[in-house]
Amino acid sequence: MKLSANLTMLFTEQPLLERIVSAAAAGFDGVEIQFPYEVPALRMKDELARAGMPLVLMNFPGGDFVSGGPGLAAVPARQEAFDEALQEALSYAAMVRPQLVNVLPGRLAKGLSREEAIATLIGNIRKAAEAFQILNIGVVSEAINPIDMPGFLVNTPQHLQGLLAAIDHDNFRAQLDIYHMARQGIDPVAAVEMLAGRIGHVQFADCPGRGAPGSANIDFVAVREALEKAAYRGWLGAEYRPEEGDTRASLGWMTAWRSVDQG
Repeated sequence: MKLSANLTMLFTEQPLLERIVSAAAAGFDGVEIQFPYEVPALRMKDELARAGMPLVLMNFPGGDFVSGGPGLAAVPARQEAFDEALQEALSYAAMVRPQLVNVLPGRLAKGLSREEAIATLIGNIRKAAEAFQILNIGVVSEAINPIDMPGFLVNTPQHLQGLLAAIDHDNFRAQLDIYHMARQGIDPVAAVEMLAGRIGHVQFADCPGRGAPGSANIDFVAVREALEKAAYRGWLGAEYRPEEGDTRASLGWMTAWRSVDQG
């Protein structure tokens, strides 16, 4: 089992670059960052190398997504902006060498039908999958629950299945977030089983609350057993909110998970 720390959510007591060393010291095997672009790529590369940590995942530039807008990937009128963002992401990735890039579907833009948005998303993900394949970097896309994020285009395992079938590219897989499944009442084990063989990355937090494993109701033993049965060999990304912002105090789950692996 390979564990990555999502540095957008964890170790936020420190500046972003310092979080990389903290994640290594805490026992993580790699790191992921939602939007690393505020840090120059060369500085990020050097800090990753100094800590001996791989960058497992970064997000494709999101445009106005973080501030509540629809983003870039599923808006026909923003095709030029998406193409510019693709070049930015390729340039950054060529330096920092993430294993995966996550293209966020975004929210449904005002005045646009879901069908138009999905058609645009399919074309743009396929374009990204082809471009990043040259760098040997995989492309994923994730489903996010519509309770925390109303209007998000892709919510369920079925939605991800539809994207996988429509895009039909060997450099594109699903990113499965265990928290986002549970938040909308979907059994995470059933989601794993439905997407078995087509999962490129897994992220997790407990639910409700989006805290560390063991803080709420998700049966992570069952989830991990399902992933093993599905022959998943990728990373498990810790993307939760530590209680009171203290990441180190929240890591008891990691000791328990490592003990199971060693046993």
